[in-house]
Amino acid sequence: MLKVGLTGGIACGKTNVLKEFDRLGVCGVDADQVSRDIMQPGGSAYGPVVELFGQKILSADNSIDRGKIGQIVFANPKKRLRLEAIVHPLILKEQERILAALEDELGSRLTRIAMVDAALMVETGSYQRYDLIVVVYCNPEIQLGRLMTRDHLSEEEAQSRLDSQMDPFEKVRYGDFVIDNSGRFSDTKLQIQDTFHELVSRL
Repeated sequence: MLKVGLTGGIACGKTNVLKEFDRLGVCGVDADQVSRDIMQPGGSAYGPVVELFGQKILSADNSIDRGKIGQIVFANPKKRLRLEAIVHPLILKEQERILAALEDELGSRLTRIAMVDAALMVETGSYQRYDLIVVVYCNPEIQLGRLMTRDHLSEEEAQSRLDSQMDPFEKVRYGDFVIDNSGRFSDTKLQIQDTFHELVSRL
């Protein structure tokens, strides 16, 4: 099985890119969904995260409000690092469990490719766990606009979140393949198809 990492900056469109790869036959794993799962009540990260931030991050049903955490950590880099120190090892552990299960499940399928979408795999060094890396990129001005629209943020709030991440031009250097998602998604799809065929050729 070919293990591929998919990464890129916030609001660059990784989720849509992963969905398209999945449509082509790649088995996608969304690290953000894994993060949500482990922070659910009873999940491995729930207790440590509530202990770090206190009851104020809980919703009425005692679930963790990720929006409240976001407001805290993007304004407090120390808290963000402490959160990452708790959550990232647990996410990686769960990803390894999922990938091991996929190894058996995919068997002799033609497209024995598992793709893990994780925004911070370069920053955490976990990109080294994968055979190949695909980086999704878009023009910084477009990225800013998409983030403001998606998360209902002011320009200042959105720029602060972008500034907290690795420079997108630096991240591109880590990619075996780079997909530019600045324009129409129909153009992005063509890049995804080309990349998919290249990945299949590596099996």
